[in-house]
Amino acid sequence: MGPKKSSVAALTAIFHQPVANDPQTVFATVRDLYARSGRTLLPALGFNNTFAILVRGDDARARGLKTIEDAAREAPRWRAGFGFEFLERPDGYPGLAAAYGLRFADPPHVMDLSLSYRALASGQVDLIAGDATAGLIRGLDLVQLEDTRHYFPPYDAAVVARAETLLRYPGVRLALEGLSGRISADDMRAMNYAADVEHKDVVQIAREFLQRTPK
Repeated sequence: MGPKKSSVAALTAIFHQPVANDPQTVFATVRDLYARSGRTLLPALGFNNTFAILVRGDDARARGLKTIEDAAREAPRWRAGFGFEFLERPDGYPGLAAAYGLRFADPPHVMDLSLSYRALASGQVDLIAGDATAGLIRGLDLVQLEDTRHYFPPYDAAVVARAETLLRYPGVRLALEGLSGRISADDMRAMNYAADVEHKDVVQIAREFLQRTPK
């Protein structure tokens, strides 16, 4: 239902600051940096949309793959496919490869993130980096490998709005802050599944979520 938006993404991609792993420190830093530009970072929505290192479900079950470390032993026989952003980010592939000793038969293929899920499912590649809340993980029977070495920093999703807009329309701020902490990773994954796999109307998906989720 949307691209990755998080405190770490803002810290590194927008403000060009070094990666940090403490969620509270990252959030406070990004909040202050946005404030200097007349924007307000609202409280986190509740889910961490981290990078997900994914393999096919059949491979995971047949080879007993549960962690990224498990995948590292298979990597010399595998083909990887990553988005350009993941290949270039300071918290992306180069650091991940160093942390886990990932060595593939050939350099990773560069592909659009939205296409990489189906490329993995169809056997074009054997490992990708997706979003943890992607509905296609369930829809295509993919498995997210556990980051046991805690390489990836927090990617806590939050809304950013112009401070002027929030002052002019206080009801907007009230509505957005009402979502704080209410959307779990499982909730977001289910909504993305409904949108991307079941092709349900996004407005209806959001409405149904709000109706069944207590404030």
